[in-house]
Amino acid sequence: MSVPGILRRQPANRSLVSHCTHHHIAVFLLTFFSYSLLHASRKTFSNVKVSISSQWTPSYLNTTAVELQPYEGLFVSGIVGDRLDLRWVLSFGMCSSALVEFVFGTLTEWLHFYNKWFYCCLWIVNGLLQSTGWPCVVAIMGNWFGKAGRGFVFGLWSACASVGNILGAFLASCVLQYGYEYAFLVTASVQFAGGIIVFFGLLISPKEVGLPELGEEQEGGAEEDANKPLISNNEEDEEDQNYSIQAPDTSNQPKAIGFFQACCLPGVLLYSLAYACLKLVNYSFFFWLPFYLSNNFGWKEAEADQLSIWYDVGGIIGGTIQGLISDMLQKRAPVLAISLLLAIGSLFGYSRSPNSKPINAFIMAITGFFIGGPSNMISSAISADLGRQDLVKGNSEALATVTGIVDGTGSIGAAVGQYLVSVIQDNLGWMWVFYFFILMTSSTILFISPLLVREIRLLLRERHLRRRTG
Repeated sequence: MSVPGILRRQPANRSLVSHCTHHHIAVFLLTFFSYSLLHASRKTFSNVKVSISSQWTPSYLNTTAVELQPYEGLFVSGIVGDRLDLRWVLSFGMCSSALVEFVFGTLTEWLHFYNKWFYCCLWIVNGLLQSTGWPCVVAIMGNWFGKAGRGFVFGLWSACASVGNILGAFLASCVLQYGYEYAFLVTASVQFAGGIIVFFGLLISPKEVGLPELGEEQEGGAEEDANKPLISNNEEDEEDQNYSIQAPDTSNQPKAIGFFQACCLPGVLLYSLAYACLKLVNYSFFFWLPFYLSNNFGWKEAEADQLSIWYDVGGIIGGTIQGLISDMLQKRAPVLAISLLLAIGSLFGYSRSPNSKPINAFIMAITGFFIGGPSNMISSAISADLGRQDLVKGNSEALATVTGIVDGTGSIGAAVGQYLVSVIQDNLGWMWVFYFFILMTSSTILFISPLLVREIRLLLRERHLRRRTG
């Protein structure tokens, strides 16, 4: 009988710091800030929603149509990222997206050119270009960081989206008084510069500097276990070691797996559907929170932008702490389920927040902790687990594809959700919007429930075996 995973994986967790080099730190920071800049440019539109709506037309469609970006491009971007140089794909996406945002928000205003269909076409192109970001950065991080401490490392690193939201809100609020076009100009310029830095400075894998790749430095069982995922297709994770979803490959270079093969990996579809519901809620706060604060409480747009930062602060703390706890348990689903149950209560409480900025900010941060935290875990650490599970033999060429599937499915749900939020708010009011968020959060728990039951059984079995071996 094998020793419980939680017993033999502890030495691997202690090896995290010893295997970290300055290259790991550089990769962490470059991927962190590259995606932060992408998110900052997205946040700009949310921050100037009131100004841009009044400048264009009074139709409510202008507040929703341009948010239906084709994030299904994430499916394609993940596959492309597994087959082309990740650095090229990421840098191209950042620079070209910055140019589109400049034309969309700045050049059209300078020329006083307003056309709804032109805006929609530009934003569709922008969505396709921005979709290159997340699968690439997660795949690069997965190439450099193994399972040892992955929940904590990715939990901390996934704060890049929230930091980008904070950065975007700060930049927009600083220049909004001069006109919304300058908010787009500033964020687009910074993002373009970031793309240039990524192109010349980012290392996509350890082998570029002569370091062994994950899975090659397995001198002992501890390090081998550190590179194995938390996700496994059965409870006896030591069995069926000769089975692979791919045909045997005699070459040294790993081959990228297909889209449908990636979908069939254990846990991918369930987490993808769960993330569709959860990202709907998370991105609704992302897109609508400043508008809600201004519309519901009558606060100034710049004040609403600054106050909305507290949701992202809660998400940063939540993702880091919950990732650390999941590392200690060696299980993700129980941590997610508990956080989402508490998120339901926080959503109900925030829907009844009084007209007080300190109280609103406090409840907002708690809501961000319990919603943003799980969202960050699924999109980063869990996606990395799914892309490095036993069935692909730790093949890094599967990582961007799996990440694209999870995040692409989530983003389709988020895009549809933005339209539904607008319809519900116009016809039923903001309270029913929050009831809708509670329903979607409950659906997230429902989708991960099979994984939750399995991981709880594994925890109980490991505890039982630990008592017998102790």
